[in-house]
Amino acid sequence: MIAVIGDVHGCYYTLIGLYKRIKTKYPSIPIYCVGDFVDRGLNSYQVLNFIESENIKFTPGNHDYMFYYFFHKPSSIFARSWVFNGNETTLASYEGHHDALERHFDLLMKAPLFYDLDDCFISHAGVSSYYKKLVEGDYIQNRELLYPFINEDFEKDYGVLWNRDELLNLGKLQIIGHTKQQEIVYVEESDSLYIDTGAFVGNKLSAVIVDNNEIIDTIQEPTHIDDILI
Repeated sequence: MIAVIGDVHGCYYTLIGLYKRIKTKYPSIPIYCVGDFVDRGLNSYQVLNFIESENIKFTPGNHDYMFYYFFHKPSSIFARSWVFNGNETTLASYEGHHDALERHFDLLMKAPLFYDLDDCFISHAGVSSYYKKLVEGDYIQNRELLYPFINEDFEKDYGVLWNRDELLNLGKLQIIGHTKQQEIVYVEESDSLYIDTGAFVGNKLSAVIVDNNEIIDTIQEPTHIDDILI
């Protein structure tokens, strides 16, 4: 049994509140996140510090990659896209904390693009149905057939950092963020769960508790005003 938290987007105080709720109800549960820790909310630096200090496992999001590429590959599409995706708050949060940048970049870039666990499959934006026509053989029984495509295509618009397509049914519960919803949304056809509930727009941060591909519980924390208003 594990907990999976949706897109945080700089909402540090909201994340702390949700984390405490999870740990109070499920003290020993492993916690995972679907990425997009930075941008839009006011406290990206604090969010990544917390993820690091608590050793929370995660899959990075497209905003996390844009953040890294802006500093390391400024001519890339990731870097150029960051200018239009709420980077101002991230840069502001690192004022006086420049010494943490490389440590946080290292944390983000070492994280896997997906977790294929007994309890569920986790990635930021999900495995696109595009791959169905590319993979020969029974990928439901042998999901490792998909691994090379997932890892190689992270820059593509159908890759697990950017995908907005319908998701591929993997034969197990697939948990993603990226596509903002008002509430957690389950799609039966793809056996997929969308858990980005718009913390940065003042809605809430959500987590799901799953056990062997079954949704056991949902836990949510309303957005804290200190994360979105100066």
